[in-house]
Amino acid sequence: MTKGPCPTLECPCDGAYREETFTYEAPPQGETGFVLDGAYRRAYDHCRLCGHWFSRHDIDLSDLYTGAYAGQTYGDRLAATFERIMALPADRSDNAGRAARILDFATGHFPVQGCPPRLLDVGSGLAVFPARMKAAGWDCTALDPDPRAAAHARMVAGVQAVAGDFLTVDRSALGRYDAVTFNKVLEHVEAPVAFLRAARDLLLPHGFLYVELPDGEAAAEEGAGREEFFIEHHHVFSPTSFAALIERAGFRLVLLERLREPSTKFTLRGFAVPEPRGNGE
Repeated sequence: MTKGPCPTLECPCDGAYREETFTYEAPPQGETGFVLDGAYRRAYDHCRLCGHWFSRHDIDLSDLYTGAYAGQTYGDRLAATFERIMALPADRSDNAGRAARILDFATGHFPVQGCPPRLLDVGSGLAVFPARMKAAGWDCTALDPDPRAAAHARMVAGVQAVAGDFLTVDRSALGRYDAVTFNKVLEHVEAPVAFLRAARDLLLPHGFLYVELPDGEAAAEEGAGREEFFIEHHHVFSPTSFAALIERAGFRLVLLERLREPSTKFTLRGFAVPEPRGNGE
């Protein structure tokens, strides 16, 4: 097993203090049964200094989010799963808490606006979150690499939607937004810094970034079987590596919080604003 697909660039320590921590010869209980080529062998390395976790394996996951993820996770139940989650009471809904927190932050952050705030949700999946934000009066666009998920967002969740990879889609056609959100998305990509850098040009001058990521430090206390360490997660974060991710992408971290969500996920969430660009940018 090689060092796998995850670059050490995402660790503020450049991977100099990595040590193998969790190893897997079979999928842990609860992990989606993806159809994979080759033997199921993988590991997580952990940085002793900054606390970041790196997935290491030889499994090709490059096409996972163009259709396989939604298909193998939800099957033909996209609409039914959306309706079930939307119907959850607020105290049992991760998305209700997420929307409430963002609305609270925006109230103190934005100037008085004469039109609904615009939000772009990157990696929208079932689009429950943008649907909730739309219900709160926001103008929401969902972006997902899976055309099936984008169609679901339009037809079932009732929000505008774009199908495409965030790094290659024509971002100039997307417009600009008061908020760009990445909810449990960046752990699924090999180079999360690049994703956040790409978001800078999409924000209006007063706009902000909202990011949620799995909290590896908290999850590791319960062991290798936690969903935070499932195969689709290239990275699992610590508060230190979360803050470093934000800084490396050219943002200033305004607020960072830790929580355990109603779903029992261990989560880091943060708000950030773009740093002024240097003369060379």
